[in-house]
Amino acid sequence: MSRDHILITAGPYRFLGVLETSAAPLTCKLFRSLLPYRQKLIHVRWSGEGMWIPLGTTDFGVPFENHTSHPQIGQLLLYPGGISETEFLFCYGGVAFASKMGPLAANHFLTVIEGLEDLRPLGERVLWQGAQDVTFELADEATITAFHRSRRAKL
Repeated sequence: MSRDHILITAGPYRFLGVLETSAAPLTCKLFRSLLPYRQKLIHVRWSGEGMWIPLGTTDFGVPFENHTSHPQIGQLLLYPGGISETEFLFCYGGVAFASKMGPLAANHFLTVIEGLEDLRPLGERVLWQGAQDVTFELADEATITAFHRSRRAKL
C-alpha cells in the first residue's frame, strides 16, 4: 500500500498523496526517481489558484499522459515542456492551466488524498508571503501512521 503514497511537506503543512501510477506510469516512474525531492513553491502567474515549481528547459523525456488543462484541487501535474517551460503545478483552487503562450495541458500524476483543508491556506501563504519550501518523499507504513497521529493531535 505505501509504495504509491507520497508525503508532502510544504511550508508549515503536511499532505498525503497517492501516485496515479496506472494513468501516468512514465511520469510516476520519473517522479519516484527524483525522491526525496526538495524545492520551492511559488504562486502561478497565469493559471489561477495554483503553485508551481519552474524547471526551465529541463527535459525529463516524459511524453504527455493523463494530461489535463483543468486540474482539480489537490492534483499535481508535470508539464514536460515544449511551448512553455517545464514545471510542476500544484493546484489549491480553480486552475485553467496556461502560460503567456496560451492554454497548456500537463500530466496529472499525483493526487492529495489527506490534508485537502490545508491546501487553500498554503496557496494563500505562497501568494502573500512568497516562496515556501516543499519536500516530496515516499511514505512507508510508519510515515503514514505518524502522519495520521499528528493530524489527530491537531483535532
